[in-house]
Amino acid sequence: MDGLSPAPDARPVRTAAPRPLPAVRPRPVAAMERRLAVGADHARILGPHQHGGHDPTWHRAADGTIWRTCRTPDGPGTLRVTRWGGQAWGPGAAWLLDSLPGLLGAEDDVSGFVVHHDVLRGYGVPGIGRTGRVFEALVPAVLEQKVVGREAWRAWRWLLRRYGTPAPGPAPEGMRVIPEPEVWRQIPAWDWHRAGAEAVRARTIATAAWHADKLEAAADSASLDRLLRALPGIGVWTSAEVRQRCWGDPDAVSVGDYHLASIVGWALTGRKADDAEMLRLLEPYRGHRHRACLLVELTGRRPPARGPRLPARDYRSF
Repeated sequence: MDGLSPAPDARPVRTAAPRPLPAVRPRPVAAMERRLAVGADHARILGPHQHGGHDPTWHRAADGTIWRTCRTPDGPGTLRVTRWGGQAWGPGAAWLLDSLPGLLGAEDDVSGFVVHHDVLRGYGVPGIGRTGRVFEALVPAVLEQKVVGREAWRAWRWLLRRYGTPAPGPAPEGMRVIPEPEVWRQIPAWDWHRAGAEAVRARTIATAAWHADKLEAAADSASLDRLLRALPGIGVWTSAEVRQRCWGDPDAVSVGDYHLASIVGWALTGRKADDAEMLRLLEPYRGHRHRACLLVELTGRRPPARGPRLPARDYRSF
């Protein structure tokens, strides 16, 4: 499997469920702080790491402050980002503050990006941040496979509230940290069903959890792409979604997305496109094709909606 050995048993365990964590708030702990200039577009750069309006790992306050949780190599942590820098709590606090510039796009290399379509001029150059964490991007990406966003976000929210750990520090009420990969391997079939995720997506996440350490240790985006796509249930779209967030890959195009090709085609040519046509249109941006897609989204140009929106399915009633 191109560097990945088969999991001992990739199916979700059907015996005892992991014991739900107690619903108690952790004791207040001292914050670590890092001062740095945060750009005015920090909310847009951090936005791709939010999964739905009630994501337990993400919160945006009325004053623009953004809170997010992360399971770092040192343990769970909570990060608070303001215009003046960041504060962090928990065992992963130091790691979060060390990686904060990268999260905000400081390591994003925009050299070589040239706008080739007049319709894209005047919107600046979209920055891309990186988290350095694979599994926290992989789980929601798998949950979002071939379903409407509301359905995937509901499952993500349910699973985090049941199996996630309370966010360290004075995080907003209800924030959780994604559980460790071994917890995902043990979630029983009935809880996947309660979350609204069918067996295919559950097996894909359980399989990936067996290989989480190797995925996290990938040397670069290309290596991670090979490892991810060697796993059953993970294809081009899922790999791109993960690498955009983990590595800040400016060229990882979400081929196979339900809406993206139509949006790109409409913005650049005035007509809808399929994936093949989208890639042809993006070819002048090779090396920055994902960045070009972000720029297209900034224009707000979208094909007119025709017909009702797709409903969110509920596997819990099946």
